Amino acid sequence: MTIPVVLDCDPGHDDAIAILLAGASDALDLRAVTTVGGNQSLEKITLNACRVLTVAGLADVPLAAGAAKPLTRALRVAADVHGESGLDGPEWAEPTARPLELGAVELLRRTITESAEPVVLIATGPLTNVATLLLAHPEVAGRIREISWMGGSAGRGNVTPLVEFNASTDPEAARIVFGSGLPLTMCGLDVTHQALVTPAVVERLRALGTPVGDMSVELMRFFATTYRELFGFEGPPLHDPVAVARVVDPTLVRTARVNVEIETRGDWTAGATVVDLARRTGREANADVALELDVERFWDLVVGAIAVYG
Repeated sequence: MTIPVVLDCDPGHDDAIAILLAGASDALDLRAVTTVGGNQSLEKITLNACRVLTVAGLADVPLAAGAAKPLTRALRVAADVHGESGLDGPEWAEPTARPLELGAVELLRRTITESAEPVVLIATGPLTNVATLLLAHPEVAGRIREISWMGGSAGRGNVTPLVEFNASTDPEAARIVFGSGLPLTMCGLDVTHQALVTPAVVERLRALGTPVGDMSVELMRFFATTYRELFGFEGPPLHDPVAVARVVDPTLVRTARVNVEIETRGDWTAGATVVDLARRTGREANADVALELDVERFWDLVVGAIAVYG
């Protein structure tokens, strides 16, 4: 049986590949896509979601725009990583996919409550929409099988030395979600920095010889340039698809069941995901934290998914 999933995202180059993976996997039934302000403004990333869904032939997947800014903070976008459009690289035609009139939280609520089976909520951006959903509609918690989030870090950050971008954007939302008691997997930088887009991966995508494969190559080419300039990476880490892959095949990711607390204050630590790997605090475990990725099988999964689109 396929697993019903909803994908809350902020496309974003790696979010684009996450959408493709979720839409192509035989293991998943992608019921809805929602957007949240993060990598770029809500308007831009919602347009990007429309672009990706259109190119992939997924225009019939319900799409809704959500929060334009974090719960209590101003939005700080990542134009230095993803470009002014949030999805720089390819030449985009006018999309046929369009967002619905209703908002993301309402689409999430309807999709989750109307599903005959519990739904997995995959989040690859700031957790603003997810936190708002849980606060406004606590009844949905019983219908959520688990949350798989790309965000956080048990060690290094990419915004400050200790803080990852999605967690940094809305720490208050992350604290609400981690305190919800729902099953939660955190796919942070510890594991996503293992998913490097090497030249060999790019060649595998190029060899597909398909429009979606070619689009993916152009996305990765731009993404590689910014990661090389900003962080010195020879190949960019493809963060967001790891959170999808964890749902498709949990054996791809080794996790530790530990306590994670979210820091919401501090000049350098607001948004830090404080991961008690050594179990020193005595606090109850509330998350599965991803630590190790089966890199070869991960790329087989991603490239195979992109090949599905022809």
